[in-house]
Amino acid sequence: MKELFAQQALTGVLGLDDVLGGGLERQRLFLLEGNPGTGKTTISIQFLIAGAQAGERSLYITLSETEEELRSGATSHGWDMTGIDVFELVPPETLLDEDQQQSLLYSSDLELGETTKRIFEAFERVRPDRVVLDSLSEIRLLAQSSLRYRRQILAMKHYFARQGATVLMLDDLTTDINDKTVHSVAHGVIRLEETSPEYGGDRRRLRVGKYRGRRYRGGYHDFAIVTGGVRVFPRLVSAEHKKRIARDVVTSGRAELDALLGGGVESGSSVLILGPAGTGKSLLTLTFIQGAVGRGEKAALFVFDEEMGLLFDRAKKLGIDLQGMIDAGSLFMEQVDAAELSPGEFTERVRRSVEAHGVRTVVIDSLNGYQAAMPQEQALVLHIHELLQYLNRQGATTFLTVAQHGLVGDMRSPVDVTYLADTVILLRYFEAIGRVRRAISVVKKRTGAHEDTIREFRIDGRGISLGEPLVKFQGVLRGVPTLVDDGPQLMRADDP
Repeated sequence: MKELFAQQALTGVLGLDDVLGGGLERQRLFLLEGNPGTGKTTISIQFLIAGAQAGERSLYITLSETEEELRSGATSHGWDMTGIDVFELVPPETLLDEDQQQSLLYSSDLELGETTKRIFEAFERVRPDRVVLDSLSEIRLLAQSSLRYRRQILAMKHYFARQGATVLMLDDLTTDINDKTVHSVAHGVIRLEETSPEYGGDRRRLRVGKYRGRRYRGGYHDFAIVTGGVRVFPRLVSAEHKKRIARDVVTSGRAELDALLGGGVESGSSVLILGPAGTGKSLLTLTFIQGAVGRGEKAALFVFDEEMGLLFDRAKKLGIDLQGMIDAGSLFMEQVDAAELSPGEFTERVRRSVEAHGVRTVVIDSLNGYQAAMPQEQALVLHIHELLQYLNRQGATTFLTVAQHGLVGDMRSPVDVTYLADTVILLRYFEAIGRVRRAISVVKKRTGAHEDTIREFRIDGRGISLGEPLVKFQGVLRGVPTLVDDGPQLMRADDP
């Protein structure tokens, strides 16, 4: 693997080399295309900086931006472009020169020939190992026809190949987006895309459309432009992360709850907690976090719906000190803004908590917020499937919550992922003797036996307390139960 990476020109973009299977093959021509604002220039500068840091000569040939604009953009990211030569093909000051303006009246043949000549002259002066040509739109306009454009690109390709340079050509797709001339000529093609959802920040993704002789990571990969450059979040493929793990029983530390679960849940499995708003889904997951930390393990909590300060206060009143766990390094907690965070970046953060911090219990609260980050429900299911499979193979136990629509009666979920989870816990409201009460049941457990009863449970200053099985009632899960036998069944306010 080290030899493979040594043969490649690393891009310097975190995550992109993983997508490309090692980087850009040296002495080849690559196309980086995308609409204005998708991050082409940023990636290009990172590519050249990576070369300069490796002791290679780098050249940026610009037909659109000025050198001052390029260096200013690099400064905004905290980069030093020392060692990178920038050549402005048409310096701005020449546009104000009468003699130079007169040359604009020449035929396109002369203009295209002069442009190519100046590109080659700049290369001869610098003799770079890495070249960025920004952008092809101007060359396409000068060529005026697809045939002449193709011949010009072929000429550049062969020239740079003979000189042993790795070339990255940029195309902003502002002329003819249906022109695939460079696609057939280039050794590899990377396409950048940007979408604007109805609410929230812009989303960016990329796809490698072609890479001759290389196995790369196909499909779309989310990426973000942040201070410090572009960061790519490779699409998670759970099959690449298989390893042997020990399967143990994970308990909550609450005897009644563990008994309902048949002793607990298996490590490396997934648990889905379903129920309407306010039934105690978040508190139930916090109970398992408290149990994990009590065993000396590390846990991670990703909160989509609730403000962290309020959650800290609410958990504290129930006897769960989240801040103390964080201070002790046992809990990693993160507020997730679904309007700003792409699914790929979220998956990357979950992976980092497991791989870098050794987290063994992961809580995602809730999938409703996660769904808001997804453009389509089917894509959400696929993302969750890969994420759960990955966590399973890492030996991490995952708890997910889903808020169902409604309070009593017919409950509906915004997305059905029950078939993906190994264990499903169902929470319900029900009415009895003029009071609104809560019920809990386990409706599915793949990894072993569990109670098939329905128990009442209560939330108080001690956390969750479970009562005896409601064997004398029926219709509890519908919300309006009927008594089928005499005798006390419900929990009293003073029950432990």
